[in-house]
Amino acid sequence: MKSTTVFATALLSFSLTLPAALHARDLQPRPADAYFEKYEGWQAPATPGAYIKDGDRLAICGDSITEQKMYSRIMEAYLTACVPQLHITCRQYGWSGEQASGFVKRLTNDVLRFKPTIATTCYGMNDHRYVPYAERIGAEYVKNQKESLRLFKEEGVRVVLGSPGTIGLMPSWVKTATGTQQDLNLSLLKLRNLDIELAEQEGVRFADVYWPMLTAGFTAQQKYGKDYMISGKDGVHPGWAGQTVMAYAFLKGLGLTGEIGTLTWDATAGTATASGGHELNAATHTELKLTSTRYPFCAPEGDLSKDDNIRSAMALIPFNESLNRFILVVKNAPAENCAVTWGPTTRTYSKAALEKGINLAADFADNPFSGSFENVSKAVFAKQDYETRQIKQLFHGPEGAADLDATAALTEKARAPLVEALKKSLVPVAHTITIKAA
Repeated sequence: MKSTTVFATALLSFSLTLPAALHARDLQPRPADAYFEKYEGWQAPATPGAYIKDGDRLAICGDSITEQKMYSRIMEAYLTACVPQLHITCRQYGWSGEQASGFVKRLTNDVLRFKPTIATTCYGMNDHRYVPYAERIGAEYVKNQKESLRLFKEEGVRVVLGSPGTIGLMPSWVKTATGTQQDLNLSLLKLRNLDIELAEQEGVRFADVYWPMLTAGFTAQQKYGKDYMISGKDGVHPGWAGQTVMAYAFLKGLGLTGEIGTLTWDATAGTATASGGHELNAATHTELKLTSTRYPFCAPEGDLSKDDNIRSAMALIPFNESLNRFILVVKNAPAENCAVTWGPTTRTYSKAALEKGINLAADFADNPFSGSFENVSKAVFAKQDYETRQIKQLFHGPEGAADLDATAALTEKARAPLVEALKKSLVPVAHTITIKAA
C-alpha cells in the first residue's frame, strides 16, 4: 500500500512538470461543418481588462501583410480617433518576406531605438515555409518568437503576440511550396497553437488572427461563393475584409472596450446627457445638437459580397458590437415607429428599439464623422508610408550604413511634419440628431 502511494505521488509530481502541450487543451469551438473536422485549434486565452495604457507608444511589427499598411492603418486610425483620450502614438514596422528570425536581427536597431512601450507582432506566414508542418519548423519558430519577446521584455515593452492568418490558395510565386491548401492551413494552425502556449509562458497577450479569418472566410464563401477570399486574391495577402479581421484581433488583444459613447435622450422632456468626448450643445423634443472630439470608427458603404471593403468584414465579425459602440438611447419616443436622422441618413426604429438603444456607428455608414475620419485615415497612411521608407530604404540603405545615428535624426525630422499633420487631422465634429414619427 505504501509503495502504491509513493508511486502515485511521484506520478502526480511528474505530470505537473510536463509541458502544457502534453496536457489536454480546451479546443476553440468549431462550426458544425465537416470542413473544420481536422482543425483542432486551442482555445484562445481571454483578454480581460485594458492592456494598452494612456500615453503608450505602439510598435506594429510584422511581415509583408503588415507592410501593406492596411490593418495597421485601421488600428492607428482607431486609436487616434476613437480613443483620443489615451494619447496613443504608433509606428509601423512591416517588412515583406520577413520571418521571425529576420525580425529578431533588426528589432533592436529598428524598433527599440524609438522606445516603444507596447508592441504587436504578426509572424508565421513565411515561417511555415508554405509546406506541411514539421517539428523542426515549429521549434525554429518558437525559438525566434521567444527571442523577440526577450528583447522586448528587457526594455519593459508589453507585447501582443499575434498568430499568423490563413492561406486562401496555394501561393503560385512560392516555387518551393508543397502540399495542399489545407496542409498549409493546418501548419499555420500549429504555429497559432504554439503562439498561445508561448504567450501563456511569457506572460504576454495573444491576438488570434487565425481563427476569425478561418471561420469568417468559410462563412463568406458559403454565402457569396468561392471568389470571396478573406486571405486575399493571391491567397496570402488579405484585402480590406481580411485586414479588418486582423485589426479586430489586435485591437481586442490590446484590451479596448469599444465604448465610443452613449447619448441618452428623453424626447418628451427635451433633455439629454452625453458621455465623455461628446458635448451636448442643445436638446429639444425633436433634436439634439452635439460637438464630439471622440469619433466612431467609420467605414463607407460597401458590397458585402466582396472582400475589398471594411463593411463586408463588419458583417462577418462582431467589430461594431465589440469595438464600435456609439449608442443612442431615446426614452419616451414620440411614436411607436420613429424616423431618426443623423447626417445625410434616415433610418426607422421602433419605440422599443430606441428605448433599448441603437448603435449609430453600426447603422449609419454615411454619417457626420465620415469625412473627418477619412482625413485621419489618410494622415495615418501618409505617416506609415514614410515609416516604411525610413526603415527599409534609409536605415538599411547607404545612408544608414554610412551613419545610422545621423540617418535616424534626419529621418525623424522628415517624419515630424507627418506626425503633426495626423494630430491636426483630428478635429471636433459638430453634428445633429433629429427624431420624428415615421
